[in-house]
Amino acid sequence: MKINYEYTFGLPRNIVWKYLMDKVVLRKAIPGCRTFVERSKGVYEAEVEISIGPLQDVFTLEIRIDHLKPPSSYRMYMKGKGNVGEINGTADMLLQELGSSTIVNCLAEAQVSGALALLGQRILESGAKKILDSFFQTVEKEIKGTIYQTRKSGR
Repeated sequence: MKINYEYTFGLPRNIVWKYLMDKVVLRKAIPGCRTFVERSKGVYEAEVEISIGPLQDVFTLEIRIDHLKPPSSYRMYMKGKGNVGEINGTADMLLQELGSSTIVNCLAEAQVSGALALLGQRILESGAKKILDSFFQTVEKEIKGTIYQTRKSGR
């Protein structure tokens, strides 16, 4: 399954980059995230409740972020297991500055097995795009909330 997704932040690229690398923000932004632990630099383990179509399950995921080229790109690797199947994939995240905004392009490829694979391409792609929408919207709220709190406190 291949996914090409784009999200526009109304924020400068260096700020978006900083928060996409922040493990506290990542934990809050991953939909259904129950646990999120950094095992080593750029390697995380997470328990995530996933609901796609009629399937619901808790997946144990290993997420690895590398090939960092601040503040323009990085690659994320993800593999995980749940009762309904397995997922293994990569996502190239490209951050482009456009004036005072940042466009994030996510070019992802994933392989799924088990009952997940039986859902069909359209349902999986739709579910993945909803997860990405939620993730990036939450990251943007976290950034704006932090900026607002910093300005309010005069820091």
